Amino acid sequence: MKPPMIIIVILCIVITIGILIYFFNPKAIILRRLKALPFSKIGSLQNNKFAKIEGIALNIDAPLIAPLSKRKCVFYKITIQKKVNNGKNSHWKTVVNEIKIQDFFIEQSSERLIVFPTSYKDYLVIDNKANSGTFNDPSPKFRSLLESYNIETEGIFGMNKSLRYTEAIVEVGERITVAGLVKWSKLENPVAGYNYSSIASLTSKDKNKIIITDSPDALRPKHGRV
Repeated sequence: MKPPMIIIVILCIVITIGILIYFFNPKAIILRRLKALPFSKIGSLQNNKFAKIEGIALNIDAPLIAPLSKRKCVFYKITIQKKVNNGKNSHWKTVVNEIKIQDFFIEQSSERLIVFPTSYKDYLVIDNKANSGTFNDPSPKFRSLLESYNIETEGIFGMNKSLRYTEAIVEVGERITVAGLVKWSKLENPVAGYNYSSIASLTSKDKNKIIITDSPDALRPKHGRV
């Protein structure tokens, strides 16, 4: 095979791999699924239909507290990684991968529905990062967090370990997009601040998992919001 042809083949392979990585990454999959659904108003949701709703996330019970930012939330995902050296090579090893989520409200034009995330797919935007390294001391907040997970910040001779942290959350009061199977039910007990006799919920069934994202790309344009 001639050199120009080899270059063309290599470029085609690289481009194909890039397209596949983009097409099948979690964000792209979720955004494609949501794009195929129309936005719905809570009051017009139909029972047993898979629907997409945009609104404000609100806690039902005491909210979760994000580990680093300490913000109130209904969903958070964190990872802590440390750099591991192996001879001439090094890689990042995940030492903490923590996900917490609770049932929560979506509020839209004074109407609410409940999200029961028993089975779900998600894409959350990373809100906070922190890191440390040889010449980079961890901040007091980051150090305290690492200690709470029993992670040592220093290695041999007192040198800082290379550590990094990411935090993605659905904050209380944040506008998000969700989708799921709609179930309407009568309210036996009143919900504070909610004056309706029945309430919708989003659930999952079989392969129809609830979808949750705070990506701005999934939101309705501002001029069309309710």
